[in-house]
Amino acid sequence: MSEMFRSRASATTDQPRQTHVRYLILAMLFGITLINYADRSAISIVGPALRDDLGINSVTMGYIFSAFSWAYVIAQLPGGWLLDRFGSRRVYAAGILLWSTFTFFQGTAGAFTAGAAVIVLFVLRFLVGLAESPSFPGNSRIVASWFPLQERGRAATIFNSAQYFATVLFAPIMGALTYHFGWEATFFVMGALGVVCFFIWLVVVHAPRDHQRANEAEVAYIAEGGALVDMDHDSRTQTSQRGHTGRTLRRLLSSRMLVGIYISQYCFNALTWFFLTWFPVYLVDARGMNILEAGFVASIPAVCGFAGGILSGVFSDMMLRRGHSLTAARKTPIVLGMTLSTSMLICNYIDIDWLIVAIMALAFFGKGFGGLGWAIMSDVAPKEASGLSGGLFNMFGNCSGIVTPIAIGYIVNDTGSFNGALIFVIAHALTAVFSYLFIVGRIERIRFD
Repeated sequence: MSEMFRSRASATTDQPRQTHVRYLILAMLFGITLINYADRSAISIVGPALRDDLGINSVTMGYIFSAFSWAYVIAQLPGGWLLDRFGSRRVYAAGILLWSTFTFFQGTAGAFTAGAAVIVLFVLRFLVGLAESPSFPGNSRIVASWFPLQERGRAATIFNSAQYFATVLFAPIMGALTYHFGWEATFFVMGALGVVCFFIWLVVVHAPRDHQRANEAEVAYIAEGGALVDMDHDSRTQTSQRGHTGRTLRRLLSSRMLVGIYISQYCFNALTWFFLTWFPVYLVDARGMNILEAGFVASIPAVCGFAGGILSGVFSDMMLRRGHSLTAARKTPIVLGMTLSTSMLICNYIDIDWLIVAIMALAFFGKGFGGLGWAIMSDVAPKEASGLSGGLFNMFGNCSGIVTPIAIGYIVNDTGSFNGALIFVIAHALTAVFSYLFIVGRIERIRFD
């Protein structure tokens, strides 16, 4: 009997314990997304100093702000196709190196005359947008391949919440760099940091079955939980996608669920791009802060947005574990969060700075809590075209990155006030709520059978 007991104990001990490499992958996605958002938003932190140095007005600033999104939108479908064709790791790595290089060279714009400098900044911002286009579809693909359904909400909101933490971490740093060394230094430092991250990416990120540190127990666990562990291998070998991109797009666009998700993401990103571009300028122009103060104050709402983003995924996955449907678990945080973000309207009627910052923090928390769009894309994208469907989602969403900075630029220039800009953003939040309540319907994975 004792020998039998020792034999069973030995068998149990001999079985390898499950590794947790997926959390290392998630940490890498979080870190790269930090750099991603810091690089795309650096122009907003240096905006007041750059504007004064080059002598440009709000409308011109709006167009410079929007240059990123023009390219980002145009490149979403090609970027998604590249991800499906060549895999997330290689395409994403190329993007990191390129966008970091273009960010670095934005620091050279001050060497040109004002008119030429505007053109140089617009072109380089445009190139940053091209290079960053595969990043979020790539994040979504990697989460879908590394995380089971019951962990996917948290994983997606963690990488998505990096957009808020980027402001928390880098806004004070970039504000200090600009204040002490000039706006050019901000671009030089951020570009160099991105190049370092490119080399780290190559070492850390691999597909589940290719990762030397992930054992069979972990791969089996995530595969049994619905992770698409062979996504990159399958997408490169399936011939059905090659030459049939147009047909795939038509099938995606014929889904009422996806169209509703696309509309909501466009509206959600109106809030994103207000905070990424005009919010520091709002603090300087409308609230009388200097650029150093604005950099630090902008980080306060971002902390709340980060907290909202993390809690959103935890709340959604908790609803799933308690037996709620995927539809209810994903929609509930979005509707609650977007509704809460409309609280920023109060800022049009008060003049107390600390209270304005507190209300913006509350609105930013709501925006973070409603940021489940990429979790939903990991849930619904067909495995044969996850990159393409993620690119389409991001393309629609970031059309708002073109419209919002320009529209706010005209509103501020014509009215001399940010009141209309806040109303513009709030209207988008309410439209996102309407779309999820009345257009999206049931949330489920699309299958090409």
